[in-house]
Amino acid sequence: MPEDAIPSKEHQIPTNLRLLRILEEVARLGVSVKPADLIDTIGLPKPTIHRLLQTAEAEGFLQRDIDGRSFGPGDRLRALAVNTMSSERIRTARLAIMKAAAEEIGETINLATPDREGMTYLDRVETKWPLRIQLPIGTQVPFHCTASGKMYLSSLRSATLNGVLSAKPLEKLTDQTTTDPELLREELAETRRRGYSQDNEEFMTGMAAIAVPVLDPQARFLATLSVHAPVMRCTLEQIVAFLEPLQRAASKLSELNQNQ
Repeated sequence: MPEDAIPSKEHQIPTNLRLLRILEEVARLGVSVKPADLIDTIGLPKPTIHRLLQTAEAEGFLQRDIDGRSFGPGDRLRALAVNTMSSERIRTARLAIMKAAAEEIGETINLATPDREGMTYLDRVETKWPLRIQLPIGTQVPFHCTASGKMYLSSLRSATLNGVLSAKPLEKLTDQTTTDPELLREELAETRRRGYSQDNEEFMTGMAAIAVPVLDPQARFLATLSVHAPVMRCTLEQIVAFLEPLQRAASKLSELNQNQ
């Protein structure tokens, strides 16, 4: 067969799957992607890659990074990921794991995922205590002063973290909130070292919390599992004592994601 008769990689990818392959690759890599990276990986011509990226950006599945050349997940792709995680079969197993942890710990358990402006509560199991702090599913909380948010920030690369912390002044929500980016960076370094984050009345006066990461099949940050409680019933030091069962539950959730 003549060399020019051999099908190119472009023709091996059906037209209606090319955009999906790009979205799949962006999600797989987990970092902002340049068109050249996709050309090498997927094998489509440069004009085709650029056209598909522009389409995905216009429709909200991808968004251009701050450098103007790279692309990362947009609102619709993130919503797709969250909705997939919330599918009934997966959610049933996930809630069973969370309920078991909540019963062992005795306080409210939350599962949160990162969004553009903060962490969004995807699932929760309430404590049986009558005194509880209401943060319903769908609530979005800040990155810089919550246990779940600080766990996420600690997973970011330095350049990305610098971009987040320099985007706007950190809001002081309580007397305990850290608003100095350098002090927050120090805390995030400690969070990475010890493997969990904490909130000592920094988001809400009278509430303390800790969070641990839930990982995807590539061992990358996917979500946080956290426990929070009123400090009049459970101090931060007492909540830290729940770290082991919380980590066990997070490990089971990570395994659940790997088996889907």
